[in-house]
Amino acid sequence: MNWTTPADLRAQVQKLWDRERLLSALMDGEELFPRRLSLKRPDSRQLSESFSEVRDWIAQLSGAAKHYRIVWRTFNHRVLGVNEVPAELWIDSLRDALAFIGKVRDAERFTDLVRLTRQRQPELIPWLRKRPLRTLELAESWPNLLQIVAWLQMHPRSDIYLRQVDLPGVHSKFIEANRSVLSELFDLVLPSDAIDAEASGAGGFCRRYGFREKPLRVRFRILDSDLALLPVDADQDITLTQQVFAGLNLAVDRVFITENEINFLAFPPVFRSMVIFGAGYGFENLADAQWVCERKIHYWGDIDTHGFAILNQLRGFFPEVKSLLMDRETLLAHRTLWGVEPSPETVELTRLTGEEMALYDDLRSGSLGERVRLEQERIGFDYLLTALSKL
Repeated sequence: MNWTTPADLRAQVQKLWDRERLLSALMDGEELFPRRLSLKRPDSRQLSESFSEVRDWIAQLSGAAKHYRIVWRTFNHRVLGVNEVPAELWIDSLRDALAFIGKVRDAERFTDLVRLTRQRQPELIPWLRKRPLRTLELAESWPNLLQIVAWLQMHPRSDIYLRQVDLPGVHSKFIEANRSVLSELFDLVLPSDAIDAEASGAGGFCRRYGFREKPLRVRFRILDSDLALLPVDADQDITLTQQVFAGLNLAVDRVFITENEINFLAFPPVFRSMVIFGAGYGFENLADAQWVCERKIHYWGDIDTHGFAILNQLRGFFPEVKSLLMDRETLLAHRTLWGVEPSPETVELTRLTGEEMALYDDLRSGSLGERVRLEQERIGFDYLLTALSKL
């Protein structure tokens, strides 16, 4: 029989908890109780014809009625005489509701967090009111989060690294792990002039709140020994900060960019040239190096949809970039080495040449085969030497 069980009643109250109604009522004194619960009960025919099952159902509800109240209705059975059956079920208090679903201790803990927040950071009370369950998830961390909020109020736009925030029990990894919630809390308490509104998301956390960001770096190799930067007879594999790299203005004519580290390390000597180790999507580390724009730039990536998407993005910084070994001839010459691209790109790319666009369309449409991919490290070294000799 599809009659309401104690488990059904518990699920109704649990839904109030999941919707954050109970904690909101605890915080604001909202009058949720007494509250009538939904009850599916036997109809008149079932009461008469299935009384044994009805009696078991009544016993089940009555036996579990520690935290809810049953309103009874008199029923006159033709054989068994006058009996009482549940007609209504009520939760009379917030305490009963919490006890029914085993959330009394959680509610007490939330009350403690509200009390602590009112004492230390009353401006954050609206956040607790809006996100009570999230507050409970953060219960162990909440005192430290309040510490960080107070520290930033006293040190706005501090221009230090997160590692330099000196608070008991707080370390930089803790701040990094809680950037999302800290952003919401900071935005509630900080004045507008302490927030860089143009920076957002996890990647913009430091800039938004005035912390010093880890500097972007550029890794490159000089391919012409006559242009060596270091006074040693060794490979010129150098990593510099973005700012230092931007000020170099190296005496090279060509700049190669490749995504594969082994290809970067094995890239052969080329007269008045250098090679940069790419980082996939994102070329902000090169954006300020205006001198690079004055060189001939060649990008060598995988022949797949993402390779062309990265090339397309790079041209947003350096419009004159030429692709290297990313053509149909190279792809077809290495058919036996094709792989499968896990998640092909499908967006429209606006900075490709006609030939590149035609190949990209064939790759994303599958006309050459399903999810075709030729990784750059599969291309033979002699093939690279031949392509370089033609430049």
